[in-house]
Amino acid sequence: MKAKDLLSHISQIPTFKKYGKVKRAVGLMIESQGPESSVGEVCHIHIMSRGALKIIKAEVVGFNGELVILMPYSNMQDISPGSLVEATSKPLEIKIGPSLIGKVVDSLGNPLDGSMLPSGLAVTYTDQEPPNPLSRPPIDEPMEVGVKAIDSMLTVGKGQRIGIFAGSGVGKSTLLGMIARNTKADLNVIALVGERGREVREFIERDLGEEGLKKTIVVAATSDQPALMRIKGAFTATAIAEYFRDKGLNVMLMMDSATRVAMAQREIGLAVGEPPTTKGYTPSVFAILPKLLERTGTNLKGSITAFYTVLVDGDDLNEPISDTVRGILDGHIVLDRQIANRGQYPAINILKSVSRLMNHLASPQHLQAAVKLRELLSTYFNSEDLIQIGAYKKGSSREIDEAIHYYPKIISFLKQDVYEQITQADSINQLIQLAEKGDGRQ
Repeated sequence: MKAKDLLSHISQIPTFKKYGKVKRAVGLMIESQGPESSVGEVCHIHIMSRGALKIIKAEVVGFNGELVILMPYSNMQDISPGSLVEATSKPLEIKIGPSLIGKVVDSLGNPLDGSMLPSGLAVTYTDQEPPNPLSRPPIDEPMEVGVKAIDSMLTVGKGQRIGIFAGSGVGKSTLLGMIARNTKADLNVIALVGERGREVREFIERDLGEEGLKKTIVVAATSDQPALMRIKGAFTATAIAEYFRDKGLNVMLMMDSATRVAMAQREIGLAVGEPPTTKGYTPSVFAILPKLLERTGTNLKGSITAFYTVLVDGDDLNEPISDTVRGILDGHIVLDRQIANRGQYPAINILKSVSRLMNHLASPQHLQAAVKLRELLSTYFNSEDLIQIGAYKKGSSREIDEAIHYYPKIISFLKQDVYEQITQADSINQLIQLAEKGDGRQ
């Protein structure tokens, strides 16, 4: 460290510390008499646990008169009235660097395997402001994700943000694993927010695999952890992606799921006294989502291409969180349970999915082929009931005859084995060839 930087660092060290005392604990919250602090600041609660001094980190989430309302990052066991509360005068910090690649960390940036953090890491805050809109370069370069249906029919650009909408058990995690293994991004950052503890290791070993983990940083905050830890898991993963974007890399951020982030914020909002609104979600939920999602995308140095999964309750795509997230992002991919039940994986409903930037990224020939396949699929599904019950007579409609003829070929094209690798160029070539046959050119 240079002498100038060292002097600057020393000058920022506080010359005195601020303390307070715990008054009471109610539900998820701790009320403290002091210390003087601000919302978002991290405080240390000093407790005695089994005869040893222990520190619990907590964050200031509000005030009640003269009392400071804190929410701990861990459970509240052993916290008692009179426990000492120390203000740090800083928001949550994490350590980031290239040596973190290949590791699985928690919401505070600590390795989950219990190992020590590597040396030489940079310190950054988890809460950052989104890039200035005028500093975002236009998205004009495709990002290859290695999933045939997405690369060909829902082309994604470097810095684009996409939502994956699906009910439970339709293949969201499997699709994320395919993208992580096959993408041409420089680095993957995967946030597993609110997942079952069992699923974390299964996702890493089965869906991500050893090859995928070599260029990935995983941030895991399981469902048993406090709501604040689940939210910080999303913010920590985003901060890690931002760090590498500022180093000039094209980063792939995948978050499973944005819905559980919203649910965690709802828990906090209700605990601090916010009024419940639609389906019990508090106003802060709809404030935090754009703040989080707008941080990804492009800046003048690099890009973050982001995939956010959204758990749709009862396969209802119009529930509040789905509707809000869809309005913020640059496109959505819908996984359909009926398609999955037919054995088509990934179970992407092409007709309900859209990439808002595909028109700016794909060539005219590519766009024409994608439109042709959509027309064939739409024609088939609009007449599916008649076809299935045998009420349609061949020759009644040239468009329906063509759709029936090409439907099996289209489904075969959209299918992809979990470990099948295919380049974007090959996907687009197959799409164009299929569309040209549908036009009767071959």
